[in-house]
Amino acid sequence: MNLILIISMMIILISNIMMFISIMLSKKSFMDREKCSPFECGFDPKSSARIPFSLHFFLITVIFLIFDVEIALIFPMISSFFLTNIFIWTKISFFFLLILLIGLYHEWNQNMLNWTN
Repeated sequence: MNLILIISMMIILISNIMMFISIMLSKKSFMDREKCSPFECGFDPKSSARIPFSLHFFLITVIFLIFDVEIALIFPMISSFFLTNIFIWTKISFFFLLILLIGLYHEWNQNMLNWTN
């Protein structure tokens, strides 16, 4: 038990010494603070957080993700064609594609696929 405690204390001490040496030897100055600030999607982190964001762009992204995941689900379905009963495979595939087509029709009906909105 004492050995584990001694090793743990040594690890903590060595890691703290290494971090302290790294901070002391780093070449960052006060002028480099801007380089260390987070930069996300062209938004300035020091400005207002309430910048208007295109909701239509966000919804197009969600639609892309849904259909991207759908492709990942169709590939195993194709490879399982020879491993299962053809009648059950056809019924499951038809149901899955029907759900996707209904979703696509709903998006088309809501004019989500038109970029000019």
